[in-house]
Amino acid sequence: MTHELVTPSPWVTRWARLIPEGEVLDLACGRGRHARLLAALGHDVTAVDRDPEALAALAGAARVRTLEADLEGGKPWPLPGRRFAGIVVTNYLYRPLFPNLLAALAPGAVLIYETFALGNERFGRPANPHFLLRAGELLDAFASALTVIAFEQGLVSSPCPAVVQRLCAARAPADSIALDGAKSG
Repeated sequence: MTHELVTPSPWVTRWARLIPEGEVLDLACGRGRHARLLAALGHDVTAVDRDPEALAALAGAARVRTLEADLEGGKPWPLPGRRFAGIVVTNYLYRPLFPNLLAALAPGAVLIYETFALGNERFGRPANPHFLLRAGELLDAFASALTVIAFEQGLVSSPCPAVVQRLCAARAPADSIALDGAKSG
């Protein structure tokens, strides 16, 4: 799997239909394979990447707004206060952003995350452990705040061999949060 793939990830395609109506964030979007998929499903999409050439590939795409932003190195979160119906992250890992992703999920929103894990170094890049998830790391980062719909980790063979983790999780809808509060209060 590379950041430059054109075809949407089967994992994202499988779960994208769960994203409720509303705006979706495609984080580290590359050339926009998932932004286009999400827009085709009727969502307005904010596609964020640090590469202006990659973002140029989305010029003129219907329902897609691009934002050039470097998400690493102590830079501030480029979308303060924004809440999204869905967030998609693939082939990208910068752990300090995990709290920002949680904060940016609106009630009822869906997070779809897929990236490389330890063991991938056998197959090429990324090979640096700083860019590879530890066993169960996506669950550890998100399961306490979200309802896990699906999780996978391990070796995949298509489109090329890689070791990945995949998570689809949802934030509770506002009405169930209020109901939960009413029950305990």
